[in-house]
Amino acid sequence: MRNNEQRTGTTSPKSDDSAPEASSSNELFNFSTPTEFVELPSQGKYYPEGHPLHNVGEVEIRYMTAKDEDILSSKTLLQKGIAVERFLQNVIVDKNINIEDLLIGDKNAVTIAARVTGYGEEYDVNVTCPSCGRGNRRSIDLSALELYSGDDYESVGFKKTGADTFVIKTPASNVDVEVCLMTGKDEAYLSAVAESRRKKKLPETTLTDQFSKMIVSVNGNSTNSVINSFIDHMPARDSRFLRGVYQKVVPNIDLTQHFTCESCSFEQDMEVPFTVDFFWPGR
Repeated sequence: MRNNEQRTGTTSPKSDDSAPEASSSNELFNFSTPTEFVELPSQGKYYPEGHPLHNVGEVEIRYMTAKDEDILSSKTLLQKGIAVERFLQNVIVDKNINIEDLLIGDKNAVTIAARVTGYGEEYDVNVTCPSCGRGNRRSIDLSALELYSGDDYESVGFKKTGADTFVIKTPASNVDVEVCLMTGKDEAYLSAVAESRRKKKLPETTLTDQFSKMIVSVNGNSTNSVINSFIDHMPARDSRFLRGVYQKVVPNIDLTQHFTCESCSFEQDMEVPFTVDFFWPGR
């Protein structure tokens, strides 16, 4: 991220003895919201021609304002689960960019940068120890999180296609599975499905729903019936394998942090959890 200082409107005007002693009230209250450019993990490589981010490495966002906080605290938007998306869409300067069309990693980068403009780089969060279950308060420096370009896919056996998808052979079923990079729209769909099933008190189908969005073809066959049949009968070994290696093709923010429990000294690398404290600190 880098500041766009020319748009801040905070530079003091030079003195001019010939100018009137008093400025107009309109000039005194002509404030300009500063902006900054957010580097995208994908560098725009996976957006099609015609997309505003095709081969574009960064996106410009406004600093969070009090009006943006109104969006984040709107009961109606919170109940609909769209408060954060509406806020992110609002802070992106180029209105040709739709937040739902962003790759998930790029959306994460914009989300973190937008949060930093409003509440700073320090993110205090409660992390539950997976060993003893005790809560541990941690302070995360969001500015220290690093970008991952997703270029390490060959190390785990992926082959990139001309359509910007990736093919890998599963170890148990020996099937060529083609996957794509998911977008904010896919993420919103998965969240809506999970919430709908929760309200209806139905069993969770998180993994199979995710696979249905990321798998493009199986052994070259892209029909929904074939893909869904493979997902339903996929060996657990293949499921675990795909979920693990998929992270190698996804450009993203590296949210991994080393965790040590203060109670039982358990140690493990864990992803930074995004809780209500992220956009609603101290709530």
